[in-house]
Amino acid sequence: MAATAPESVRTGVLGVPVDVSPDVFQAALALHAGGGGQIVTLNAEMTMAARVDPELGSAIAAADLVIPDGAGVVWALGLQGYRVRRSPGIELARELLVHAASKGWRVALVGASPAVMEQLTTRLGQELPGLKFVLTAHGYQREEAWPGLEQQLVGARPDLVLVALGIPRQETWIQRLPGRRGGIWMGVGGSFDVWAGVKKRAPSWMGALQIEWLYRLIQEPSRWRRMLALPEFAWAVLRQG
Repeated sequence: MAATAPESVRTGVLGVPVDVSPDVFQAALALHAGGGGQIVTLNAEMTMAARVDPELGSAIAAADLVIPDGAGVVWALGLQGYRVRRSPGIELARELLVHAASKGWRVALVGASPAVMEQLTTRLGQELPGLKFVLTAHGYQREEAWPGLEQQLVGARPDLVLVALGIPRQETWIQRLPGRRGGIWMGVGGSFDVWAGVKKRAPSWMGALQIEWLYRLIQEPSRWRRMLALPEFAWAVLRQG
């Protein structure tokens, strides 16, 4: 692992890498200062997906900073003796946007639907007027449009790129992007929908009880098959222990 804060330690959960850091925001800033790289936000669902998807597993392994986004990953790290706090990717990404606005960073946003991207850029522009967008592109581009968009993105030399293309696409797309260099590149899942006001995050009390997954399931019942990864993850961790 390179370019993260000195206090960070890389370990693993079920063979999937994850970094234990006392302050993920400072680790991200150190990554930027050290030449940039990719941040992955790891939860139980992604961990299980990485075990059966070699491309996703490789993208996570190649990432410069892997933060414990999910309560399951934090629990598994605790069984290894690591005392860490859950670090939601949506919160880290927001901190980075605030920092970007204050420091004049060049920011790019990629993903979500055209309507969400339009609402997102409007709201972020109002909430963080110092933001300097060098590229904003929705995720429903025609296949033939992606190479040109990628070239434009790399050529813009952004300091911060947030990508909402869903797992595993956002992680693998970032990892294999031709010519990517410098800046922080981070997959943010459904964060754009929340920031645009299209969806809501789970109430803080559900986060405290570590049942945000239940809120997401209520909002999107079609996720139930994906949620089966949660008990599978817990069982696999206990068996390994």
